[in-house]
Amino acid sequence: MKMTSRVAILAAAFLAATLPLAAQKGSGANQAYELASMLSGTWEGSTPGNALRLQIRSTTTDPSHLHDQYVQVTGRYQDDNVRQQGLIRLESQGKGVYFGYIPHFDPTITGLSADVARFTDSEASAACGLVLEPKGDGFMGETVGSTCARAIRGALGKWTIEVDLATLRIRNVKSGETLRFKKVSK
Repeated sequence: MKMTSRVAILAAAFLAATLPLAAQKGSGANQAYELASMLSGTWEGSTPGNALRLQIRSTTTDPSHLHDQYVQVTGRYQDDNVRQQGLIRLESQGKGVYFGYIPHFDPTITGLSADVARFTDSEASAACGLVLEPKGDGFMGETVGSTCARAIRGALGKWTIEVDLATLRIRNVKSGETLRFKKVSK
């Protein structure tokens, strides 16, 4: 009898210990990490007129922001040369992930710079964000109005962002203008 109650107590303790893990699965507990893994790497434009290259790499800013990433965009879009860089801050928010973008207008700031997480007043006020929700094998979200117009040159109006392991799509909701990217390396 004592052996049976010890086994029952051990089994109950084991089940109680695993309940938090079961509750986390599908709750968004690792969504920021999953999105950071999807975004990290080199992306190349795959739509006509889009010769842009996105390099997204993990960067260390502080212990409370584990999924920060530095992004650098270079190349040509239609007839314009483009060079922009900034910090992507990912934070779990319910079942989704808050995606914040803060531009660096100073081209000397890199992902390895000590100042990667320091911003001028102009950069901080240009920041934009949205919440990306799980969709299929990836995530999707929509900006609110023209909140990203100062952060991303030419990003007027509402835009949707869809990302999965191999593709990234940014689309203007009103005009339908779409920038597609394919992942070329991790």
